Amino acid sequence: MNQSRIIGSLVAIAAIVGVASAQEPKATAKRAQYPPRLDGAKAEVYKIVGDVKLKLYIYEPPGHKATDKSPAIVFFFGGGWTNGTPQQFEQQCRYLASRGIVSMTADYRVASRHQVKAVDCVRDAKSAVRWVRANAARLGIDPDRIAAGGGSAGGHIAACTATIAEFDEPSENQSISSKPNALVLFNPAAALASYEGASDAARRQVESSQIVERAGIDPKSISPAHHVTPGLPPTIMFFGTDDTLLGGAEYLARRAKEAGGRCELVTYPGEQHGFFNFGRGGNRAFLDTLRRSDEFLASLGWLSGQPTVDRFDWKADR
Repeated sequence: MNQSRIIGSLVAIAAIVGVASAQEPKATAKRAQYPPRLDGAKAEVYKIVGDVKLKLYIYEPPGHKATDKSPAIVFFFGGGWTNGTPQQFEQQCRYLASRGIVSMTADYRVASRHQVKAVDCVRDAKSAVRWVRANAARLGIDPDRIAAGGGSAGGHIAACTATIAEFDEPSENQSISSKPNALVLFNPAAALASYEGASDAARRQVESSQIVERAGIDPKSISPAHHVTPGLPPTIMFFGTDDTLLGGAEYLARRAKEAGGRCELVTYPGEQHGFFNFGRGGNRAFLDTLRRSDEFLASLGWLSGQPTVDRFDWKADR
């Protein structure tokens, strides 16, 4: 990896704070709403912090029953840990539910609404995964087949649930794991600190950037790429080659493979941050990343048959 890529990656992580909505789709007002309005989803509160009730919006497969043991996935929206809406992953949830996965898009605290730091976002993501596992029997979910997913900052906190051992809420039942069984990540902020091969200039940049203040803690302590160990869940990441966060993802993938894990990094030539969102570029990248996500989950034995993205009705319930 060349020096300019390393520096660019670290600079972009800082920039994500100031360009918090860069990964949001250019879409309708409905998809930008907060609180979200998600037709066809069942909302459940997974965490209460003071007077804030955080919800999961759940899409169930056709004919789903509480006695089922279906796989599940929880998505976390992007927005630089500052804003965003669970509606970002509405369409991914609808599609994956049609394929047999209980699919959820989670709300979590962000700076603009709750005056929190990125470490608090990590805490909420861990709480969401733990809540799903704790309620698996009631929800018809297999507790050993729960994936975490998300985009940009949401991809970061999803990755943290699989890599960071700290920041579980002490009031929660620690005997129930907050670690997912798989990761599906869309241009996540994978490395929040300098890493092997980074230049002195790049190291100084990340240490002096807004990311230090925004994290609310030493950024390295919530940097997924710095906490990869053997046992990382199977992971797939999607990135545009013109996304300056790509360098951190390459580092995470390299460390995962060195630790004996499965980590696929799928790149899209010429694409930038947020390329995967519904409504972008005629949905070419949206459909392809979703198709590849389907194939990845099928490779784990969570889905059967071929992807149906080309036949799915994207206009239904909208």
